[in-house]
Amino acid sequence: MARFWVCATGAVFFLAFLVLHLRFCGTPVLRKFASQISWRTEKLFYRLDVGWPKYSEYFTGATFGVAVDSLNGLVYIVQRGDNIPKVLVFTEDGYFLRAWNYTVDTPHGIFAASTLHEQSVWITDVGSDFMILWLHGENGTGPTEFNIPHSVTVDPTGRVWVADRGNKRIQVFDKDTGEWLGEWTSCFTEEGPSSVRFTPDGKYLIVAQLNLSRLSVVAAPPVGGIGDCSVISTIQLADQVLPHLLEIDRKTGAIYVAEIGAKQVQKYVPLNNCIPSFVS
Repeated sequence: MARFWVCATGAVFFLAFLVLHLRFCGTPVLRKFASQISWRTEKLFYRLDVGWPKYSEYFTGATFGVAVDSLNGLVYIVQRGDNIPKVLVFTEDGYFLRAWNYTVDTPHGIFAASTLHEQSVWITDVGSDFMILWLHGENGTGPTEFNIPHSVTVDPTGRVWVADRGNKRIQVFDKDTGEWLGEWTSCFTEEGPSSVRFTPDGKYLIVAQLNLSRLSVVAAPPVGGIGDCSVISTIQLADQVLPHLLEIDRKTGAIYVAEIGAKQVQKYVPLNNCIPSFVS
């Protein structure tokens, strides 16, 4: 029996697919016992864009954060290190545009908030003074308390989702009132989430787990409730890649992952035209 991966452009021999797929996506999982091959598949949502960026030598430090200006097709990357540019700017196609090394000391995160009339980029700089824009809770393990709150995102209904990394959970709040709405813990028994973002259609939440070098695709909660955390697909990265923060292009759905272990940013694009098939 021969196995093939069937796409819109034709068939690709199974072994070639398996090597590439294990390298870039981490699934299906292959285990060999004597002459038997046991494997499982899960629904695949993304593939690695091996051509992004066009030239990786611009990464000269530890890449801590990435932001996407979907309106202008720009990708901003912040990195740490001595005597290096702290902010790099690429096109969404992977071409390097410019860099700067002023006003930023020790960047940790970055967010692009451009409008039709103004381009703006916000950077969290743990080495300088800071301004509190939204604060809720204290250090601890109970509801509304945090241990290394590491990433924040807002869903289409106005709920705030906080990656409470040290407590191995995501906490959810009402954006306007600050009311605690619930938490997700079952998906994070091994390690807490380091970054959370919703896909543009609002159907999924993409979660990075730093020391597991893993990205998870989590089903979005039901309307009007929080529901239970359910991982429906994963992207297993190489050991010690350490995905720190991620961002999603609101137009294309592409995921950009800042990897502090690998000292690079990688891009994953949605799979829309490939389905698994087994041909005998």
